[in-house]
Amino acid sequence: MHKSKKPIGFWSAVAMGIGAMVGAGIFALLGEASAISGSAVYISFIIGGIIALFSGYSLGKLGARYPSSGGIVEYLSQAYGIGFFTGTMSIMLYFSAIVSLSLIAKAFGNYAVTFLPADFSLLWHHYFSIGIVLFFVLINLKGAKDVAIWEKATVAIKFAVLCGLAIAGITYLNPVLLSPSTYPPVGDVFFSLAITFFAYEGFRVITNTAEDMPDPAKTLPRAIMTAILLVMVLYVAIAIAVFGNLPTDKVIAAKDFALAEAALPIFGQVGFTVVAITALIATASAINANLYAVTNVTYQLAKDGELPAVFGKPIAHSREGLLISGALIIILSLLFDLSDIAAIGSISILFIHAVTHIGHLKLLKQTGASKILVIIAAALSLVAMVLALIYISQHSDHIVVVLIGFVVAAATIEVALQKIAKREVKPRIT
Repeated sequence: MHKSKKPIGFWSAVAMGIGAMVGAGIFALLGEASAISGSAVYISFIIGGIIALFSGYSLGKLGARYPSSGGIVEYLSQAYGIGFFTGTMSIMLYFSAIVSLSLIAKAFGNYAVTFLPADFSLLWHHYFSIGIVLFFVLINLKGAKDVAIWEKATVAIKFAVLCGLAIAGITYLNPVLLSPSTYPPVGDVFFSLAITFFAYEGFRVITNTAEDMPDPAKTLPRAIMTAILLVMVLYVAIAIAVFGNLPTDKVIAAKDFALAEAALPIFGQVGFTVVAITALIATASAINANLYAVTNVTYQLAKDGELPAVFGKPIAHSREGLLISGALIIILSLLFDLSDIAAIGSISILFIHAVTHIGHLKLLKQTGASKILVIIAAALSLVAMVLALIYISQHSDHIVVVLIGFVVAAATIEVALQKIAKREVKPRIT
């Protein structure tokens, strides 16, 4: 990948991780998670954060030993070799990232139209979604330095606003609203892990910054753990602040605007507006950080021959995979209802994490990681995935079938892409 004259340092990497995590996660998914675990959602965020920390430890050790812009793709290749299995897992990771970005783009559009008059055209949802994707494609074309600068600025703004909301909310909270008597069954708290873990999974983008780090062996693991811990504290504080000021039914009714709704009784309409604007900044920075990561993943896949070479061709200070990914994100955001696909994406990512941690067990001598901690990382990812599958199968019968189809599609595409790659490198007979 292109090397920036000013590489990504520790705080830039932390900012990118926070930017990817604190995007649509806390703003759009808090209401969804609360519909399952109610006022006990903060417990689910704690458990999800613990799973993320163990995953972060394993990925950090892998990244320190195998610094690569491909991140998880490189770790899979080291553990399982370059081939059908690694390629299928890598394409699943890519698809999940594209789906996540499409959802974030749609969330940005939904927040943006709240500032328009009541009689606005519904097409403005699409205009805002397309516009924000195109904007950050241009930002990423300018290289890693510009990506990092944007992330530092946006993360500082949204982190400050969310911290202010959390502190004020906890200061004025009503303890009765957080009473254990209001909690749902314990099983529901665990079932909500599919959503709360998805709010953390953006930390993986830090692994994709390795080639732009001056000392990845030292910087990468520290950046991953720092980003997860900071976000974990923020998520838990926000959840307590929201449910300490609003009854569960109001939070669920507010859905995507739960945080802004929670600001109303504390700061009034000004608070609502400030939080809504922060939501726009948060979703925007999440698109920025994830686009950077997705581009590096497609570059690595193209370099390994698991995607057509066009994905790795240079353009400006990036790769053509950025343009292809941007186009796919826009198409998905325009044509599809992605609520079910988002569930499939979160389960897929948990599965890919588990597979990566299991593969890490073959590389322990090279990485120097603790065998026990890596095993725990794999086990926790698998348990969270199974719990998510159980819950989804009970509430959406077709999701499991779609998930199987998702895996089959990834495998089929991998076979086709390998054939294309072989044709591209096949010498001409003269």
